[in-house]
This record gives sequence, C-alpha cells and structure tokens, in this order.
Amino acid sequence: MEFRQMQYFLCLTEEKSVTRAARQLNIVQPALSMQIAKLEAELGQKLFERSIHGMALTVAGEALARLVSPIVRDVEYAKQEMAQLNGRISGRVSVGLITSVAQSTMASSSATVAHLYPEITLSACEGYTETLTDWVNSGQLDFALINVPRRRVSLAAHHIMDEEMVLACRKDAPIRPPTKLRFGQLAEFDLVMPSKRHGLRMILEEHAATAGIELKPRLELDTLPAVCDVIATTNLVTVLPTIALQQSLADGRVRAHRFSEPRIARSIAWVHHPRRTVSAAARAVLEIIRHDLLEAAASASNYVQPAIGGAGRRQAARRTKSR
Repeated sequence: MEFRQMQYFLCLTEEKSVTRAARQLNIVQPALSMQIAKLEAELGQKLFERSIHGMALTVAGEALARLVSPIVRDVEYAKQEMAQLNGRISGRVSVGLITSVAQSTMASSSATVAHLYPEITLSACEGYTETLTDWVNSGQLDFALINVPRRRVSLAAHHIMDEEMVLACRKDAPIRPPTKLRFGQLAEFDLVMPSKRHGLRMILEEHAATAGIELKPRLELDTLPAVCDVIATTNLVTVLPTIALQQSLADGRVRAHRFSEPRIARSIAWVHHPRRTVSAAARAVLEIIRHDLLEAAASASNYVQPAIGGAGRRQAARRTKSR
C-alpha cells in the first residue's frame, strides 16, 4: 500500500464524494477512482459503497481508516515540523467542535486562520462530545473542543473555560422570572431544549436530578440557532450557554437571566491523543479558536441580566421614576 493511496483513501472518506475529494487533492476524478480500485484489489476488500448520501465506508473501509489515519497524520506532522525550521507554519489540521462552539465562533476563527496562516489547510467538523472523542482516539481528528465529560476519557484534556448557562426567552415575553431564580423552578416554564443525545442536555438533566424535578420540554431541537429562533418568536424558554445566545442577545431578540441557586455552568476543554504530538499548525489553530471563544463568552455575558420579579420589579420601577 502506497502512502499516496492512504492519503487518497482518507480524503475520500472525509469528503464522501469523488468529485469533492478529487478537487481537494487537485487530481482528476478518474485518477482518484483508479487509485481506490487498485487499493481495493491489493487488499482484497471493498472499501466503499455508493449511496444517496455519497460514498459510504464498508466495515473493511472503517477498519482501514482507523489503521491508516495515525500513519498519515504522523507523516504530515513530520513534514510540518520540518517546514517550521524555515519559519513557516503549514500543514493540514483537522479539528472537531461541539455544536455550541462551531455555530457561534467557528466562522470567524476559520477566517482568521485563513488570513494569518495561508499554508494551513483547515478541516473542521461539529458533533457530540462522545463522537468527537472517538474520532480523536482513532486519529481522524488532531484535537477537539468538547464539553468536559462526566466519565473519564483516555485522552489528554486541557481546560479552556467554564461558561455560565442561563434562562433565555423572547425580549418582550410576558414571562418574569423571580428575583432569585432557582433551577428547580424550571419545571414551571414551557421549555425548548436540545435532545438527550446532546451534551448540554446531559448537564441540565444532572442538575434536574439534584433539584428533584423532571425536565419535560415541549420541543427538542439540537440545532442551537433554531432554538434561539424559536424562543425569539414564541413564549417558550430555554437554558443555554451564553455564547449560543450571543447573536440573539446582541440583536435584542431575546433576554437572558442568571440562576441564583445554584449557578449553572458547563466546562469546555480541548482534547488530543496522549501519544500523538500536537503540531505547530494545530496549536496555532487552537489558539485562535480559544481566543475567539473566550472573547465571545465575555461579550455575551454582558447582556445577561438578573431576573426581575416581585419586589425586584418594584425597585426597578422606583429607580426609573427617580431619574
């Protein structure tokens, strides 16, 4: 098996399309198809099945991807480190991001990477924490940003930030949370939330169990911008990290309230395989993502207000009249 064939195979695995993979590799489609056919003949295994969704890996293909991914990444890492001796930071970086990060800051982070590091080829995907950790383990990703899992993982984990999760609703909704908003009172609201597959929902379910309540959302959506759109146009409320709400808060479409007892937070970390060195290119990308993430969280937190209800509303009214 030639190294070039491994690269072609992995590129087709990622792109799931001969057309896109050939464009990415800067070769013609027949050349790519021929190399894949030669690889299948050499191994005596069918590696791909055509489907309506594109090229899907067979069981043999999945096994080969797990085996050759670390080899290709190690060779690419060696090339990157040698290039760095000349003062260049280059190479391919594959990163995975939980949805709340991918949909809030990844667009700006990708643009910054493209501007500052034109010799870095960035491949980014989003997914659930468990899926991303599996892909880092198998060598399909250089690193991933995840919600810190409650169970121990075999990856090297590095804390990035703790982020507050807040109650959010439409800007002019009739809902008025009490002055001291407790998590246990969440059962009183009509909720829209991510499904139980989602890492954020797992965090909320743990707090619900501690508070002795059961979360029964009227609507479950794993696409966080869609959740923001729903609460901006209905009387449903949600609980999300501040960065997921940043744009809607800045646009004045929603308002957000802090919990007082207890404060709800999620922790974000970046993880990588402990036996694989993180390249200079990967570290450069990580630093940009980390900077944008911290900046977005700080900006979003400025829009969050304490809940006003009962006596709190009367005090606010008196302050307004006295001006």
